[in-house]
Amino acid sequence: MHKWLSVVGIGEDGLPGLSQVASKLVERAEVLVGGSRHLSMLPENDTRKKIIWSSPIVISVEEIIQRRGQSVCILASGDPMCFGIGVTLTRRIPITEITIIPAPSAFSLACSRLGWALQEVETLSLAARPISVLHPIIYPGARLLILSEGRNTPTIVAQTLANRGFGRSKITVLEYMGGHRENIVEGIAQEWTTTQVASLNTIAVECIADADILQLPRIAGLPDIAYHHDGQLTKREVRAITLAALAPIPGQMLWDIGAGCGSISVEWMRTHPRCWAIAIEQNESRLNYIIDNAATLGTPNLRIINGKAPAVLQGLEPPDAVFIGGGITVEGLFDTCWQALRKGGRLVANAVTVESEQKLIEWHNQVGGSLSRIAIQRAQPVGKFLGWKPMVPVTQWVVVKE
Repeated sequence: MHKWLSVVGIGEDGLPGLSQVASKLVERAEVLVGGSRHLSMLPENDTRKKIIWSSPIVISVEEIIQRRGQSVCILASGDPMCFGIGVTLTRRIPITEITIIPAPSAFSLACSRLGWALQEVETLSLAARPISVLHPIIYPGARLLILSEGRNTPTIVAQTLANRGFGRSKITVLEYMGGHRENIVEGIAQEWTTTQVASLNTIAVECIADADILQLPRIAGLPDIAYHHDGQLTKREVRAITLAALAPIPGQMLWDIGAGCGSISVEWMRTHPRCWAIAIEQNESRLNYIIDNAATLGTPNLRIINGKAPAVLQGLEPPDAVFIGGGITVEGLFDTCWQALRKGGRLVANAVTVESEQKLIEWHNQVGGSLSRIAIQRAQPVGKFLGWKPMVPVTQWVVVKE
């Protein structure tokens, strides 16, 4: 199949800013696709077939696929492979059928205006994404570049920064970069009152923390007080050991069975933006804890399933890792998880009861792995002095599927 589809990145300077190759692709196209802003850049007497992006966009993507074999050109903003339509299209259409000509991305343009090194900046898009995806990259000294959803996004970002103890952070809004309307608006998060912002904008943030905020690390073992829970929480020290045993790798997926308040799932996903997880919890009252913790701690895309394992596991995508924190004595749970687990995947199970521990020993005898006893003591007041109060010991089984 020849390259029938082209995706041309276009800047605020419009068609005159295109390279010779990009211009030829636009000129030769039988069908042109884009947003109203992009299509309006074409000459008024252009009579070719034009497709304006639908909502949801998948409808337009299907229409493009149906035109396979025709010469179709998509006009996109900046770099189509940077949070752009190119990413969506290459999931459905082989790259061997597509020509992609990028323009400078909003991130590249912003760095050129601010003098920032792009490789040292945290980047994300808030277009059609919840504001909670911003949470894990807010940390002291961070420099953020954010693709805005519209004119209200800078205010939402400023409020989020102030609410998380970063009210002194500097915000720079860059409007219409690369065009004759280019403009910069600056301010401080906690003092931000600007509402007259262009709909096309990119937000730059220099994160400055208040002195008394609780700073959450990216490594496993967040403070217990970071979570809302009803007592069903894998404690900090055990959680850190458990995540180390699960050994998350970017792009991998976890089944968190008996998720409780979701702490294992959340910290798995916090290790890397491409890690994802499915939290399975049968106690309906705990689902709100999981939802709240996922949003607050920056993992809003955590998938949550209300149900009892192993029944609810049928049909789920095979995991790269499994954590069993509850329901160990349920008949058939291990067999279902072990069968679904990908080759080379890791299974970790924690037990606190004698009955659960016996199950782990049975499983260990069946497929091997390693058993550990985790015993933690915390210092607590005893009258005027301090004494050691032991936590409930945890037996942990770790095994890799060969």
